[in-house]
Amino acid sequence: MSQPGRVDKQPAYILHTQPYRETSLLLEVLTRDHGRFSLVARGARRPRSDLRGVLLPFQPLTLSWFGKGELRTLHGADWDGGVRPLSGLPLVCGFYLNELMMKLTARDDPEPRAFSVYDAAVRDLAARPSLSPVLRRYELRLSQVLGYAPSLKRDSRGDEIDAERHYLCRNAAMPELDEQPHLELAGKAARLSGAALLAIDADDYSEHATRRQARQLSRVWLDALLGDEPLAARELLQAIQSLSD
Repeated sequence: MSQPGRVDKQPAYILHTQPYRETSLLLEVLTRDHGRFSLVARGARRPRSDLRGVLLPFQPLTLSWFGKGELRTLHGADWDGGVRPLSGLPLVCGFYLNELMMKLTARDDPEPRAFSVYDAAVRDLAARPSLSPVLRRYELRLSQVLGYAPSLKRDSRGDEIDAERHYLCRNAAMPELDEQPHLELAGKAARLSGAALLAIDADDYSEHATRRQARQLSRVWLDALLGDEPLAARELLQAIQSLSD
């Protein structure tokens, strides 16, 4: 007889773990097709548990579980290829990925594209490239696929972005054509060149100017989405957003 709500071999990542009762773990997981939710891994803290070396953050897994409530029960876990373990600054960036994912997503609200954005960011961090493009790409793409932020192909009037013009980005709204690009900005806004907007949209962070302006855009978007709600520390977000090549 099958167990209620059983799901087998679902691609997943572990975002957070904490002890649960005497020998178990409480997992916050992100899955491809079922979104983010909590699982209890019974007996996972026992010295001889097969799960001890599998339930690790920043590693692609396949998870099986059963149950339909807020707290489901882990049935099985396996490696799904594996990536180089994160350490040093990439590890700090990984914790930031997790924190932002948990802040911006609702539980049990699946969005496979958000999973893909997270998966790509983890693999990029493991490859240890320049960190700034990895973080900007994650912040901006995640905001877009979750429906919080607009495409960067057109401005607020519906016109295609012109590489030779400048645009104002406020909150998480569509870029507005900047008719007075030489005036000082007031309030929470970012001024981006059309060339930078098109490069960001094309996922091209090869130019320093693009990386710098992408950092400004992500700061405006995340300020609008998070407000004063803290991450693990607001200073961590600010420090990571200040990364540059």
